[in-house]
Amino acid sequence: MTGRLVIDDVTPAVSGGRLPSKAVVGEVVPIGATVWREGHDAVAANVVWRKVDAGAGPAVTQHVRMVPDGVGTDRFAATVTPDEPGLWSFRVDAWSDPWATWRHAVTVKIEAGQTAAELANDLEIGARLLQRVGRRPSERPHRDLLFGAANTLRDPALSLPARVAPALFPAVDQIMTERPVRELITRGRTQQIYVDRPRALYGSWYELFPRSTGGRDETGRPVHGSFVTASKDLHRIAAMGFDVVYLPPIHPIGTVHRKGPNTAAMPGGNPVAQPDDVGSPWAIGSADGGHDAVHPELGTIDDFDAFVERTRDLGMEVALDFALQAAPDHPWVAAHPEWFTVRPDGTIAYAENPPKRYQDIYPINFDNDPTGIYAECLRVVLHWVEHGVRIFRVDNPHTKPPNFWHWLIWQVKAQYPDVLFLAEAFTRPARLFGLARLGFTQSYTYFTWRTGKQELMEFAQLHAERADECRPNLFVNTPDILHESLQHGGPSMFAIRAALAATMAPTWGVYSGFELFEGEAVKPGSEEYRNSEKYALRPRDYDVAAAQGRSLEPFITRLNEIRRAHPALQQLREIDFHAIDNDQLIAYSRRDPATGDIVLVVCTLDPWNAQQGTIALDLPKLGLSWGETLTVHDEVADATYEWGQFNFVRLEPWHHVAHILTIQR
Repeated sequence: MTGRLVIDDVTPAVSGGRLPSKAVVGEVVPIGATVWREGHDAVAANVVWRKVDAGAGPAVTQHVRMVPDGVGTDRFAATVTPDEPGLWSFRVDAWSDPWATWRHAVTVKIEAGQTAAELANDLEIGARLLQRVGRRPSERPHRDLLFGAANTLRDPALSLPARVAPALFPAVDQIMTERPVRELITRGRTQQIYVDRPRALYGSWYELFPRSTGGRDETGRPVHGSFVTASKDLHRIAAMGFDVVYLPPIHPIGTVHRKGPNTAAMPGGNPVAQPDDVGSPWAIGSADGGHDAVHPELGTIDDFDAFVERTRDLGMEVALDFALQAAPDHPWVAAHPEWFTVRPDGTIAYAENPPKRYQDIYPINFDNDPTGIYAECLRVVLHWVEHGVRIFRVDNPHTKPPNFWHWLIWQVKAQYPDVLFLAEAFTRPARLFGLARLGFTQSYTYFTWRTGKQELMEFAQLHAERADECRPNLFVNTPDILHESLQHGGPSMFAIRAALAATMAPTWGVYSGFELFEGEAVKPGSEEYRNSEKYALRPRDYDVAAAQGRSLEPFITRLNEIRRAHPALQQLREIDFHAIDNDQLIAYSRRDPATGDIVLVVCTLDPWNAQQGTIALDLPKLGLSWGETLTVHDEVADATYEWGQFNFVRLEPWHHVAHILTIQR
């Protein structure tokens, strides 16, 4: 049953308010609600906002007045800004607002020509409201002002305008609005927001295979790298402005049914490993250990700890892959065969994604012994947390039970609230967003496959609208995904995809080799890399490539510099698209509500040809009035332009693929 006043459609509300919505420390979070009642009396609302677990001190409850959001909509809006991580609660309270009702009634009746005699009751109601507020102990400093206005309303010697004027003075009206008389108070339903540290929303990721950092021997053969050799590459990664170094699985790799290089090219490739083939890091487990062990050729756990510490020293942090599957020789297989699916012939089922077959990987069956499996998975995660890992990239979470993830994530965060989880959920929208609602901090998305103007616009708007439930991480490539646009678009397409990913969302990522324009597929029509790093060592000489001008590192560095300098690119909720009369050009602006910072992006989608057009700016979206002019500075080309509503742009991708413009007021 509803309350005396009606409170509808409260936002944010994830799964009808059953699950917490998402925010980070310092993020401006919009709260909205529809509030209505019968008749013409005014209603008002406020947000009641508090930290659920306030620690040692008492919880401080904040009341934030909501304001009407549009004319005739009965919609109210406010913003809140959490200042520490953890679980917060909010509710919307509504009330009848007698002061607003009185102010409107008196104003329209005077405008209609009613006399003081006809308004006698209205004037007395106003006087009583002023006195009611003036008697509050908290309003002692304003008592004379409020009582004076009340007495003036009752003074028959004055003209009607003179009697009413003091009550409508801005100072009086401000007191009556900010510390209102509230009647028919109706409490809304309490909902929750989980507040993470800022890295949950904003950051630049770099995926690195430590085993590929060993270089080559005197014969040119790749040498297996280690945490020690990988540490030497960290300074280069930090210099590009990355915040997170993501490592694929670092555990012992199975030897049974190990896959050889270019497995995806079967039958012409080499699906069976040769004695010196390194296998897939996702085929986890061997006689050397399982998910809590380090591959011997990468080093020791002490070497890993040193790698984590070096990463921190450079202002970055490590994200570790968490893949819940096992190689046939994983210790789990012998100790807990019930954790896997046994086929009618008595063999354990391996992973399949037809036409691909992964005989080197056994999926886990979570239904056979959920108690044992859940406990072991939690133990493994906490093991790595205790070794300094605070971010986990979860492999294929949509192939495991949703209730398992809900349990595991919140078990971990109860002990370590700063731990973040990225879902590699390349799957249907219901599952992608469903996993995010259950607790995943970030999610891979369909960005890699969104290349056209309209689909990019729809993609960005979708994620802005659903920022309360899902945070996208826009990887431009992965070891599994080499999109055809990168295979055929040349170096300019790599720059285009980097520019879009770095400016369309606050978190983006690259897999190593992207900066070297690696774009050769294992076979036509495939998204698999030739000589995929999943199955082989792939040493790279970044210095030589940079010296020869075959590197995107300078542009990536500049993108990350721009991102760090502009809060507009560190938030997800606000993005607006601007019309431009060329489907090969896309234009959008991002605004940070806390600082007012605005960044305007114009990017080409054509890697081969010059494209030009006229952009029609939606000036109010940029904080300007129609007809105003503005000075914009291109942060990429270091050029300044005077712009108005309509502006000619031309992009030649061999020079620059995008204008990234800041507004100079």
